[in-house]
Amino acid sequence: MSAPLPQDRAGAPQRAVVTGSDSGIGKAVAVALAGGGVDVGITFHSDADGAEDTARKARDHGVRAAVRQLDLTDLPTAASVVDDLAAELGGIDVLVNCAGTGTAQKAMDMDFDTWRGVLSVDLDGAFLCSQRAAKHMIKAGRGGRIINITSVHEHQPRVGAAPYCAAKAGLGALTKVLALELAEHAITVNSVAPGEISTPMTGQEDVDPRTEPRPGVPLGRPGHASEVAAVVAFLATPAAGYVTGASFLVDGGMTLMGPQASQLLTDRTWLEP
Repeated sequence: MSAPLPQDRAGAPQRAVVTGSDSGIGKAVAVALAGGGVDVGITFHSDADGAEDTARKARDHGVRAAVRQLDLTDLPTAASVVDDLAAELGGIDVLVNCAGTGTAQKAMDMDFDTWRGVLSVDLDGAFLCSQRAAKHMIKAGRGGRIINITSVHEHQPRVGAAPYCAAKAGLGALTKVLALELAEHAITVNSVAPGEISTPMTGQEDVDPRTEPRPGVPLGRPGHASEVAAVVAFLATPAAGYVTGASFLVDGGMTLMGPQASQLLTDRTWLEP
């Protein structure tokens, strides 16, 4: 008989903060965690109604939900929202950095403020929120989970998305550094890298991805936000206690298609954002 696995100090998570959880992937993550009995802190930038809808869906699972506005263009001050939510929920066991923004403009046409704005939200914000959350986790001594929502563009470039790709690649590297530095505190740090997901950010809110053909994606369709949330929910559990510093692609096989897809292109329209 094999020896039993050691108990993870983190145990089952009780409280999570999910940034950018007023819609899309963040909303799906917050509701999925609530479905597992986790109290959730919900943040939004401008869609207060969306955040309250997320809170209602979370509370339907019998958990507590707290809502705060989080403006990641106002840094470092805005990151204190993590402290506020941790205080209201009685601690923080899981942080999911989901808030993000992007562009559709070539680098040579981009001004510095646009570049800096995307990096501020997508990378600086995640760094500062992780730092705040980790301090609470270390003080509590129960371990914890930090899960960064990156993108396939953590790994692969896209025309018209220079700051987004740079930020997501940087967040992927930050994930690995934090995984090393926080391991002694039983805090795991991983990234989840979605491909095209049917969300407001891709202009497909409330679209059934099964009705949207994507011939260039091996699974033939976009993903659903719940499919990303399922991976995040697993990483938040004790079952994932030996997983850290990893990046989980949730892309239907999209990133596998590079060499093969390039042979099938018949014009240069891919150069346009």
